[in-house]
Amino acid sequence: EAGAAVAAESSTGTWTTVWTDGLTSLDRYKGRCYHIEPVAGEEDQFIAYVAYPLDLFEEGSVTNMFTSIVGNVFGFKALRALRLEDLRIPIAYVKTFEGPPHGIQSERDKLNKYGRPLLGCTIKPKLGLSAKNYGRACYECLRGGLDFTKDDENVNSQPFMRWRDR
Repeated sequence: EAGAAVAAESSTGTWTTVWTDGLTSLDRYKGRCYHIEPVAGEEDQFIAYVAYPLDLFEEGSVTNMFTSIVGNVFGFKALRALRLEDLRIPIAYVKTFEGPPHGIQSERDKLNKYGRPLLGCTIKPKLGLSAKNYGRACYECLRGGLDFTKDDENVNSQPFMRWRDR
């Protein structure tokens, strides 16, 4: 039951029945828990094997694939605990990834940094800083010797911290 709930929550399922369910091909796109096995020596712990149809994911989008598989489901209150232990990506899907538009050499050239690893950080707190203070945090990180800073995945262009203002 838990494996099926995880498969549903991370694909076509929702916490309630909605009228639009009848307008979709839910069965075609839903994730399926196809095997369950108990964890040796552990009571009430199981390994669930879940498969998803490739059409559920945007071609070449690592972000879409991971958001779909590990997004909402890890906040799923119906389970006491959940852990992703393995992920197998079919070759047909891997072939849709074009790779980065440029490589490490291009980044090193832009930064004029060679002969050592590049060092960066993600600005925290991820949300709540004004654009000015976010920019100040970036400045201090770079002034302190980092090569780059990175936005947290929740940072986009919120009203209190527009991308251009940062």
